[in-house]
Amino acid sequence: MKALVISIIILVAVIVIFGFKNAAKRKNMLLESTPKDFYSLDYNSIDGKVVSLSGYKGKYILFVNVASKCGFTPQYETLEKLYDKHKDKLVIIGFPCNQFLGQEPGSEEQIAEFCSKNYGVSFPLSSKIEVKGKEQHPIYTWLTSKALNGKEDNTVSWNFNKFLISPTGEWLAYFGSKTEPLGGEIEALIK
Repeated sequence: MKALVISIIILVAVIVIFGFKNAAKRKNMLLESTPKDFYSLDYNSIDGKVVSLSGYKGKYILFVNVASKCGFTPQYETLEKLYDKHKDKLVIIGFPCNQFLGQEPGSEEQIAEFCSKNYGVSFPLSSKIEVKGKEQHPIYTWLTSKALNGKEDNTVSWNFNKFLISPTGEWLAYFGSKTEPLGGEIEALIK
């Protein structure tokens, strides 16, 4: 019996070590395949067009992972107000994501219609992406990795997490879901 318990403990240890090695290998592969130059990144718009971040040079960019069926979904309204107030120097990009309790189940067409009809969203939206894990979008790999952004490691913890980038492509700040778009914290950094 004692030998069986020891065998099980060894087996579990090997599985855990192997899992960590594979996770580290996947993370390294993501880092290696993601450019360090922020402006060389791009995304697919919600209507399928490739959009290069280089087109936003000279403006602040606020990245927000969004969802239509979340308690924070009403932030669409204040994000739109923030965008409208500062659109001469700020771009907000919403990245629909279904990774948090399936709160963004719709198609791109349904998401675009929902945002327009319910919140009058006019800021850019991307196609649905993953903001964490092995299929993480390269923009989010850059945003969450100090090795790439040069500032800070982060984990996207829920819908409506926010990342602010300077007009020169420098990582400035991370804000959690509870940070209100017009609560002052974000605007304090937009000069």
